Amino acid sequence: MRHIGLAAAGLILLSGASMADPVFGTWRTEAGDGGNFAHVSIAECGGMICGTLGTAFDRNGNPVPSDKLGKRLIWDMSPEGGGKYSGGKIWAPDRDKTYSSKMELSGDALRVSGCVGPICRGQTWTRVK
Repeated sequence: MRHIGLAAAGLILLSGASMADPVFGTWRTEAGDGGNFAHVSIAECGGMICGTLGTAFDRNGNPVPSDKLGKRLIWDMSPEGGGKYSGGKIWAPDRDKTYSSKMELSGDALRVSGCVGPICRGQTWTRVK
């Protein structure tokens, strides 16, 4: 009986690891209006997908201090399947605007786009290895 319990516990742990969404990880943004870019950490939060702003960099790739580090950048994103995500919001720190957002994952590229009314923006982020 003990072996069955251990096997069941092992399967539960393995199934949790295999269910990690492929979008989870650290992503490098494109440069914003000021030339700076950042790393964004995407993970599960409350059953949805969210992202927080990690390290910020200047146009030369040097880390820069920012009061925005650790802020939530993406929230309420849900997977649709096939590498597509929708229903979320994204905050653009370079313009301090929040957009209705969607994302599409293709290998190590993540297309992130969003709109406020008729005004839309988008970037393609690359996975940080």
